[in-house]
Amino acid sequence: MSIPRILTAREFQLEDGTRDWRVLGAGANAWFVTSSHRAGADLAARVLTTAPRGALDIDVRERGVQVRIPFPDDGFTDEHSALAARISADAQELGLMPDPSAVQDVQLTMDTLDQESIMPFWQTALGYARSEDDLVDPQRRTPPIWFQDQDAPRRLRNRLHLDIARAQEIGASTVEAAPGLGARVAAHGYHATVTDAEGNEADLLPLEPGSDRWDAPGTEDWRLLFAAVAGYPTSSPEGAVALVTAVADLADAAGLPLGIDVRADLVVVGTAKDVWEMDDGYRALAAQVQQVARAAGLVADPARTGFVQVVIDAVDIPAVRRFWVAALGYEQDRRAGVTDIVDPRGLGMPVVFQDLDASDAARRAQRNRLHVDVFLPDDQARARVDAALAAGGRVVRHPESPEWWTLADPEGNEVDLTFSVGREEAWQAASG
Repeated sequence: MSIPRILTAREFQLEDGTRDWRVLGAGANAWFVTSSHRAGADLAARVLTTAPRGALDIDVRERGVQVRIPFPDDGFTDEHSALAARISADAQELGLMPDPSAVQDVQLTMDTLDQESIMPFWQTALGYARSEDDLVDPQRRTPPIWFQDQDAPRRLRNRLHLDIARAQEIGASTVEAAPGLGARVAAHGYHATVTDAEGNEADLLPLEPGSDRWDAPGTEDWRLLFAAVAGYPTSSPEGAVALVTAVADLADAAGLPLGIDVRADLVVVGTAKDVWEMDDGYRALAAQVQQVARAAGLVADPARTGFVQVVIDAVDIPAVRRFWVAALGYEQDRRAGVTDIVDPRGLGMPVVFQDLDASDAARRAQRNRLHVDVFLPDDQARARVDAALAAGGRVVRHPESPEWWTLADPEGNEVDLTFSVGREEAWQAASG
C-alpha cells in the first residue's frame, strides 16, 4: 500500500480543481453564492451523499453556502484535494458561483500563567472538547480558544469578555459548578458574570427557568440563546439531507433567513441574533421546522447548541467599532442604539461594544489576556490589514513569519490577522 502524499496548504490550493478553496485555521473552505436556501441545500444534498461521513462541514445560508474540509489529523492528501474538486464541479453544475474572498475563520486566544487553572472552567462553560492545549467546539460552529503562555501577571479586568448562551439548565448547572472549577460567580438574575482564576470573564445566560423558550406550543425543541436555535442529531447522510432540504424550502417560503449547519451527525437550525424577537414569523417557522423534524423521528438535543459573542469595552465606541468592522470584514447592525457588528454572511460570531469609563486609566493601559485571531485567504490578508490600519489601527508586532500581523484598535485591543499558506514551507526552511 502506497503512503498518501501529504499536502501543505500551498500545495492543496495549487492542486487541479481547488482554485475555489482557501486553507484557513480550521481547514479548507469554499463559499458559493446562492439565490436561496434551497440552492445551498441542493449542493449540500449532492456532496453529503458522496463524501465520507464527517468529512465536511456545511453551512447553508440564504445567499450562500460554505463548505469546509476540516483539517485531518495527518494533514491533507490527494483524496482531500480531489474531494474539493468534486464539490466545486457539483457547484458549477448547479450554477453556483464561488467567491474565495468571502471565507475566513474567526478564533480566540487567551494568554495565561497557568493553563490548567483556567481551562476546566472554560471547557465546562462552552461545552468544548480538549485538543491538546486548546479547546474546540465539537460541532465547529463557535470559535475555538487557543491558550498561550503569558510572560507576567496582568491583574486588572480585560476589556474583552465573552457572552456564552446555552440551554437554561446547562447555564444554571455551569454557574453552580463554577466555584469547584476555580471560578468566582457574581449572579445578576438572567445572567451571571463568572471570573476564572486569572480574571478572565464570561457572562453565562440564560439562567431563569423558562427564559430560553417560546411559550407557543410546537416550539419545544428550540432554545432562545440570543439566536433561536434547534439541534437535531441525525443517523445518516440521507436523513440529514432530507431535513436540510425541507428546512430550506420552509425558510424560502416564509421569506425569512435561517442558518442550517450540517455536521457529521447533527443538523443545527438557527436564526441570526435577535431577529426572532423582531419578526413574529420566526415563531411559526420554528414550529414548522419542529414538525418536519419530529415527523422524521428526530429528537432535539439542546446540549449540542450554543451561542458565543465577544464584548469589547471602549471609551470611544464609534472609533473602536470602525476598526473592528474593517479588521473582521463585518458590517454594523442597522438598528438604532445597537452597537453590534455582524458577519454579513451569517457565519462568524457577533461583536458587541459597551461603554468603558474614561477615567479607568490603569485598566485601559493593561494589555488584555484575550484577543481575536482571524485566518484569512492568503490573497486577501494584505488588503484586510491595510483596511484595518486605515480605520484607525496600528501595527503592534511583526512576528518572524510574514504571514502574521498583530494590530491594535485605537484603544489597544488586539487582533491577529494571519493566513496559513506558506507556513509549512517556512518552518521547513527554518529547520534546515
